[in-house]
Amino acid sequence: MEILLLIVFMLGYLAIAFEHPIKIDKAASALVMGGIIWGALALGIDELVTKEFLTEFYEKFKTKFNALKEIGVYNEKEFAKPIKFLKYELSHHLVDIGEILFFLLAAMTIVELVDCHQGFSIITDKITTKRKVPLMWILCIISFFFSAVLDNLTTSIVMAALISKMIKDKKDLWMFAGMIIISANAGGAWSPMGDVTTIMLWVGGQVTPWNIISSIFIPSLVCMIIPLAYISFKLKGSIQSPNSTSLKDNVISINSFERNLIFYMGVLGLLFVPIFKITTDLPPYVGMLLSLGVLWVTTEIIHRNKKNDQKSHLSVIGVLKKVDTATIFFFLGILLAVAGLQTAGQLDIVAQYLERTFSGENKIYIINVLIGLMSALVDNVPLVAGAMGMYATGPIQDGVLAYPVDHTFWQFLAYCAGTGGSVLIIGSAAGVAVMGILKIDFMWYVKKISFLALLGYIAGAITYILLQ
Repeated sequence: MEILLLIVFMLGYLAIAFEHPIKIDKAASALVMGGIIWGALALGIDELVTKEFLTEFYEKFKTKFNALKEIGVYNEKEFAKPIKFLKYELSHHLVDIGEILFFLLAAMTIVELVDCHQGFSIITDKITTKRKVPLMWILCIISFFFSAVLDNLTTSIVMAALISKMIKDKKDLWMFAGMIIISANAGGAWSPMGDVTTIMLWVGGQVTPWNIISSIFIPSLVCMIIPLAYISFKLKGSIQSPNSTSLKDNVISINSFERNLIFYMGVLGLLFVPIFKITTDLPPYVGMLLSLGVLWVTTEIIHRNKKNDQKSHLSVIGVLKKVDTATIFFFLGILLAVAGLQTAGQLDIVAQYLERTFSGENKIYIINVLIGLMSALVDNVPLVAGAMGMYATGPIQDGVLAYPVDHTFWQFLAYCAGTGGSVLIIGSAAGVAVMGILKIDFMWYVKKISFLALLGYIAGAITYILLQ
């Protein structure tokens, strides 16, 4: 069955990669891939889930199951049935997937709300240069530092909306978007709240904020600068700005107060999310939904006296019609497929294989570089979760390898897992979001951006190793 799952996964990725030649939307391919993988798991679950597997799984979550048993929710005999295990796994993954999807939906809605109020003109009016090279450096540096404060997913969504207002030609737009993905992922890697994997290592106790910043910042900066320097010799000429916007076409009256209010509230709302996460320890999507709710109330108040036809274009209800729902479904399909492979144990097998294959002092560098490259194909979250499960934080005990807090292994894992996904556009949440928003072709990204991302990734990795 494991072979069948891998075949389905590979065929699904090929369908996504060749979306334009086969003329099937990538969201449809992703949903089919995710659905078939979980269906195959259900039909072959008796083969997969042995008694030893269930015993190991129970021991892993023993404390949680005992708490459920006390309130009568968990029944050990019922859970021993393989399908019960599968349903539990599906519901467990659905929580994590739902958090990402609600975060994405709320963030995209906030960005669209700012856009329909012409808020991005506050930034675009200040960036006067039309020359490709300086503009590329400006936008990439902004993305690099924004992603450290917000996170790489939110930053990519905001920057995708921003550059669509500045650049008319599709190929130029995609080129800028590709470099923004590289920059946002690089910026997210060195910040304890810039990437979900860095957050996992921070919350899990493997790294501490100041040490991860001081050790990863320079390699992450190199990861962005090397591709930027390389492409600077290739780019020539100036960009062409769009002739008009949909707002002007609709002749919707927006005064400067409304534009500035929604723009700055939107920015503050996005900045509020990591603060809310640190303060309450609740998932980031809760803070994002709260920010959206506050903006929603604000727009309802400031536009309450407008005519219905004008108000409909400026309200959240009207904006939701413009949000690309296909991107949400694309995310859902991809994450379901990866969760299915994780449930089947495929990712754990890979992690254990790497541990058995490599040895010596340089083992931690080789393993992490390979994990980073694998994160371009498979979501980096389960890969990092697998590494966290394999190694404890402490000295070697009973032959089990463990690494202390802030050890080189954990720091380098944060860099590799955070930046390696840029090699393919579907290798990171930021890439998937931008791909959906700007309709970037997978194979175009492979031809034009993947080499640049790989160049930056390797350069940053070498920089980190040399600094040790």
